[in-house]
Amino acid sequence: MWVLQIPQIVRHTPSQTHLCYTSRVYSRFPVTFASLNPSTNPINGIKTDNNQLIQSLCKGGSLKQAIHLLLCEPNPTQQTFEHLIYSCAQQNSLSDGLHIHRHITNRGFDQDPFLATKLINMYYELGSIDRARKVFDETLERTIYVWNALFRALAMVGRGEELLDLYVQMNCTGVPSDRFTYTYALKACVVSELSVCPLWKGKEIHAHILRHGYEANIHVMTTLLDVYARFGSVSNANSVFCAMPTKNFVSWSAVIACFAKNDMPMKALELFQLMMLEAGDSVPNSVTMVSVLQACGGLAALEQGKLIHGYILRRGLDSILPVLSALITMYGRCGEISMGQRVFDSMKNRDVISWNSLISIYGMHGFGKKAIQIFESMIHQGVSPSYISFITVLGACGHAGLVEEGKILFESMLSKYRIDPGMEHYACVVDLLGRANRLDEAIKLIEDMHFEPGPTVWGSLLGSCRIHCNVELAERASSMLFELEPKNAGNYVLLADTYAEAKMWSESKSVMKLLEARGLQKLPGCSWIEVKRKVYSFVSVDEHNPQIEEVQALIVKLSTEMKEQGYVPQTNVVLYDLDEEEKEKIVLGHSEKLAVAFGLINTAKGETIRIRKNLRLCEDCHAVTKFISKFANREILVRDVNRFHHFRDGVCSCGDYW
Repeated sequence: MWVLQIPQIVRHTPSQTHLCYTSRVYSRFPVTFASLNPSTNPINGIKTDNNQLIQSLCKGGSLKQAIHLLLCEPNPTQQTFEHLIYSCAQQNSLSDGLHIHRHITNRGFDQDPFLATKLINMYYELGSIDRARKVFDETLERTIYVWNALFRALAMVGRGEELLDLYVQMNCTGVPSDRFTYTYALKACVVSELSVCPLWKGKEIHAHILRHGYEANIHVMTTLLDVYARFGSVSNANSVFCAMPTKNFVSWSAVIACFAKNDMPMKALELFQLMMLEAGDSVPNSVTMVSVLQACGGLAALEQGKLIHGYILRRGLDSILPVLSALITMYGRCGEISMGQRVFDSMKNRDVISWNSLISIYGMHGFGKKAIQIFESMIHQGVSPSYISFITVLGACGHAGLVEEGKILFESMLSKYRIDPGMEHYACVVDLLGRANRLDEAIKLIEDMHFEPGPTVWGSLLGSCRIHCNVELAERASSMLFELEPKNAGNYVLLADTYAEAKMWSESKSVMKLLEARGLQKLPGCSWIEVKRKVYSFVSVDEHNPQIEEVQALIVKLSTEMKEQGYVPQTNVVLYDLDEEEKEKIVLGHSEKLAVAFGLINTAKGETIRIRKNLRLCEDCHAVTKFISKFANREILVRDVNRFHHFRDGVCSCGDYW
């Protein structure tokens, strides 16, 4: 225990002020006067240097006492101010931070770039970003550390445009960037809306990185990879990854996530397997596992997913909430709702993301009422719904045709939960109304939106017009989509489909010619099936599979048998004005039929066939799969781009509503 005498200002009269010492006892801090220079001992009124004592008080959490002692120190050091600034941030005290800042200015340290860096960091931590910017603006000597401190603050609060403008200014002053500069500048491309194309800006920074020799820095290149991935530039992301001389789990995770999120799950799984071969005994992090589970779900690769689940259990990653939420979603996307429910039930702690995952898997399988029940249970257990919660539950209503329930939920967002409906919510409700053939209500909702409807909203309307063959509204929606996203080939195909359904062949051909004239291609249909823990892919008229002749022969045989039972090929899905025989050959070659036939040949009798399709299931494939499920006595699960279809005994779980 030691005794410290702190000088206090005692006011006797307005004209008389002097210092006195008040004894206070402190026993919490391991500081003794013996450890200080005897000449600085404050006892007996000797002139002292209190810098070390102030720093010790800051380290011990006694900010107020440190500030009091600062008043009596005529020569505070840079290190003393550093400790005081850090302590203000640690104790979340903006008022003390402003007080220390005034002392720094009064003592002539206001142009010290080291302290300017610390002040910028402090103001960011205290949520006062404008004061951080003011410190930067008033600092004349700006080292790279001063620039980086502000760049970090701006990136963290989403002021990317401002950061990139300053980055240009910094380059003009001749201050060389370091790895932190490039990292913050790249993050600025993804944290906020930019007036310029963020992908183009990312490429510009990429050029800076190459010119200044940072292409071997793993942190910079991983951040660059992530920027390309965020904007769907998979080829650029992969090129960056392949060129990296060294790779860590963060870079592996980033590239795996890139492929998983950009609808290339096969590639994501291949990279994960390669990573595990190269990693040895190292353990991938939770981010990697979330991406791999997403890839398994994307392929409906249940056996692969189970292997990953076992790995997660062995490595002790089963207590991490994002991993468990991804497991729930993976099982749901593989058609195993009960397994997803079991994972959810076993969780000791649940957040809103866990609840959203459970809601979504029931929704994608068409169990809309169950999804609503789970949504209500979440609220009853004290978990507030998020922006995403409403997207999942409204989507569930759309798949189940629960129009009135969906409308009530949509209206409750703002009135009950104070969540402003966003573009995704409007798109869900337009889809909900459109699928139910309430297109007039859907267009009225669009017209009443308080912001400009985007591609997702018009896309939902166009998809509904395709289902109900509403040419007039399809033309209106597509004209908006051609303007908003002229490079999206799917919009042209949907309009051409609508014209073809209406037997407007010349209009359908014109749209397809426009598609070709703009250098676009229709996304080819692709289906995946997992057999004996190996994933196989099929495209229409596939000639690469070694069993293709056997598969095609089985399809022809099944088609003949089904026709005897009343099956009529739905050739209206073919956009071309061909004779019926040619159209029938085309629909028989659809990728999901090839995958089903391959599954019948290569799986055991009674085994469930699981297929993933990258496009909406066409009407003919839907009808054929119903027939096969009955005559082959097989349960067939098909997940298309919109939802799950459970085929059993000639019936689909969607009730022909998809």
